[in-house]
Amino acid sequence: MSAIITASRLIQRRREGRVVAILAAVLLAIVVLSLAVGAYSLSIPDLVRTLLGGGAGNENFIVLKLRLPRVSLAVLAGVAFAVSGALFQTVLRNPLASPDIIGVTGGASAAAVFSMLILGLGGVATSVSAFLGALIVAAAIYVLAWRGGVAGYRFVLIGVGIAFMVQGFVSYLLSRADLRNAQEALVWLVGSVSGARWQDITVVAVFLAVLLPAVAVLSGRMRGLQMGDDAASALGIRVERARLALLVLAVALAAVATAAVGPLAFIAFVSAPIARRVVGTGGLALLPAALVGAIITTGADFVAQHLLPGDLQLPAGIVTGAIGAPYLLWLLATANRNGKGA
Repeated sequence: MSAIITASRLIQRRREGRVVAILAAVLLAIVVLSLAVGAYSLSIPDLVRTLLGGGAGNENFIVLKLRLPRVSLAVLAGVAFAVSGALFQTVLRNPLASPDIIGVTGGASAAAVFSMLILGLGGVATSVSAFLGALIVAAAIYVLAWRGGVAGYRFVLIGVGIAFMVQGFVSYLLSRADLRNAQEALVWLVGSVSGARWQDITVVAVFLAVLLPAVAVLSGRMRGLQMGDDAASALGIRVERARLALLVLAVALAAVATAAVGPLAFIAFVSAPIARRVVGTGGLALLPAALVGAIITTGADFVAQHLLPGDLQLPAGIVTGAIGAPYLLWLLATANRNGKGA
């Protein structure tokens, strides 16, 4: 029996390894296209030479100062959103448990817009406000959902309610703001990786360097929580402590990404389900989910910049919203057909 289990796990690891390799190749291809294609296009040899420091002055400026920071931030933000969504959905055992659905990124948006329109802040202060807003809203949801423990459906329902509240607050702020300031806030609310700076990328990278290893350490507890609270307790897992620790990590990842690029819609929502479906093993699929999130973010930004008709350029958040909204409708429709409550 043990030999069968070992063989099955080996097959699963090999399949996940192949999927990871394919997803990494797709991500690399999108990154290369994003760096090479534009109003000033480069051949692959010229791109490689520029990345190695041997490019001409205009090539160095375009690739190293404009395109590379944008692509780097898109990859990091996609990873953060995707892992955050995977944690929420796994820990709460609900496909709707995503930071953009349950109001966590909405709290970040409300705080950021308040800092921009009411306090007159910008830049780093806006990012810090967004980070704190996400943490405050997540804490409020957790406290309101607590009834001797946290049930996934209660957490999600309270989160959806708070999401509507913060959205109403944001709408009120926009309606009272000066037109120019409101336009700037709207660009941030849509979500975009344009204007990426290396200092922003460094902050996100440092947070990920701390948070992702912590997620890896707690991944064993996540597998226990997947089986339900009773089974996890039987395995010696302190359920509420493990759930709280994982939710804190999920909120921190979503807050960091939102502070850097705004509330890019649906990346956290769709990445993990797509990864698990592609892997097909029923496991956590955290690394495939991270790669899927990076692919969606970089791909959406490439589409928004280069593939829209009439040379139209839009923030990446519009494209990710167009991807995620049909998936949400499909999820709700199939859940209803199968008689499953969300």
